[in-house]
Amino acid sequence: MDKSRQQQLLRWLKDQSIYSQGWLQLSLFLGIISALLILLQAWLMATLLQRLIADHLPRESVIPQFILLFSCFLLRALLAWLREKVGFACGNVIRKALRRQILDRLDATGPATIRGKPAGSWATLLLEQIEDMQDYYARYLPQMRLAAIVPCFILIGLVPVNWAAAMILLVAAPLIPLFMVMVGIGAAEANRRNFQALARLSGHFLDRLRGLDTLRLFHRAEAETAQIGTASGEFRQRTMEVLRLAFLSSAVLEFFASISIAVVAVYFGFSYLGELNFGHYGTGVTLFAGFFALLLAPEFFQPLRDLGTYYHAKAQAVGAADALEQFLCSETSAEVPQGVSIPDFSPGLNITAEALVITTGDGVVLAGPMSFIWPHGKRIALVGKSGAGKTSLLNVLLGHLPYRGSLRINGTELRDIQPEYWQQQLAWVGQNPHLPAATIEENIALNGTVDSQKMQHVCQLAGVSEFIGRFGANTTAELAASLSVGQAQRIAVARALYKSCRLLLLDEPNASLDRSSEQRVNQALHYASFNQSTLLITHQLNELDRWDEIWVMQEGKIVQQGVREQLLQASGPFAALASRREEKAE
Repeated sequence: MDKSRQQQLLRWLKDQSIYSQGWLQLSLFLGIISALLILLQAWLMATLLQRLIADHLPRESVIPQFILLFSCFLLRALLAWLREKVGFACGNVIRKALRRQILDRLDATGPATIRGKPAGSWATLLLEQIEDMQDYYARYLPQMRLAAIVPCFILIGLVPVNWAAAMILLVAAPLIPLFMVMVGIGAAEANRRNFQALARLSGHFLDRLRGLDTLRLFHRAEAETAQIGTASGEFRQRTMEVLRLAFLSSAVLEFFASISIAVVAVYFGFSYLGELNFGHYGTGVTLFAGFFALLLAPEFFQPLRDLGTYYHAKAQAVGAADALEQFLCSETSAEVPQGVSIPDFSPGLNITAEALVITTGDGVVLAGPMSFIWPHGKRIALVGKSGAGKTSLLNVLLGHLPYRGSLRINGTELRDIQPEYWQQQLAWVGQNPHLPAATIEENIALNGTVDSQKMQHVCQLAGVSEFIGRFGANTTAELAASLSVGQAQRIAVARALYKSCRLLLLDEPNASLDRSSEQRVNQALHYASFNQSTLLITHQLNELDRWDEIWVMQEGKIVQQGVREQLLQASGPFAALASRREEKAE
């Protein structure tokens, strides 16, 4: 990562602090009060030593100073605790804001964007990478300001007492940030590589975990275990590289701080011996001045020490921000245009496509060009090899992908229709059922009013009635997790049947079902397909004679249209697909 990229990411990180300016200002204020207490504490301790050792005053005469000094200790401890609480609240607000931005962007770009990366990578983005920004906002950002303010206060308090000691600290101070920046450039790059390795490892592991049965079936378990071990080893090496740089930055800071404090101590030692006679404004070097300077010297470097302790948080945040900033700010992840039109669909949906080209958000062509006319009520089965563009066509109909050319619904371009209004016209069943609600009833109605009679009817059609008695309609999310894939898919089918829609989209709804569940689901969907326009994506060709028309896709284009018998008699892609299916069945 070059320096300009790091600067860009740092500006982006600071821009996010706008969500928590109040907490940041409060943390800074508490730090300044604590710095003033440091000056008071050092003055009190030096005064006590001067009066007790040099002036030989009785202890009873300095009791008020002792009480005040003890109060300073207690108040500083209280302020440190408050700063920790305020810092956590600050980071928490910003982390919530960042997660909200990511989820809003994913919602706007649609499922096609989500499927572009493994689920483990998205989990790393939403969890680990945002979590690793906590210390940057909670500790590093407030401390960066205090590291500039607190030493100035100490110098202002020290100059009237002994200007030579103040000059030593002033000369040594710039060396520490200079060397920390040099180390920090490498630390940020190491953190970026570490996050990339973690994202790859998360996606790799989750994908292999999902396909564990398939890997065992094809005797690939040992090979994939070795690959996961290799990826884990790479991540371990990246982590150790980050820690090595973090230790190096701390060592650099401690070295220069220790040297500077030692020089101050040597100056006062030679001054007391009479070898050095400057810095005291003609009054001589007193015990008060020496102790006051030596007590403040470590405190002068303490903000820089704290900054060094939290410096790895900055490098960590820069590394984490790389992927976040690219996803949230890059124009390559452009959102699907959000239309505002609300046309009348009460007569039904008539869909017309002309030179339709389906693209990703960054303009990569997924399918097309294609042209078709789809009158209302027609039931269409869409077939083709994997990668032919079937799912891309379904996603553009769902409103999840941008397109070029024309895709009109009753004469209105789909991109111009308000997304929420368009979604109300659709019902969809995919290959992987999602049950976001807490109960079976809520998952079927999905934010709609529960009609008991209609609910019972669709549960009977989809076969949900066979197991709903065992789990109960008000099953909690924990119990719903024990549903089989087939049972969850039946609930998804019941949800599609329950919703009154004008377009039913089915993406291989029986792909994960056993024979019994498949027959039940096919029967229910065939019954429902007559109520509106329906599109079915399928690889099963044996029951396509029940559909009004078959569309065959190849290389992103619709190359054949017709009924099953007509397509079988014609030499073409459909006949070739059917022939291969028969050979596999034999």
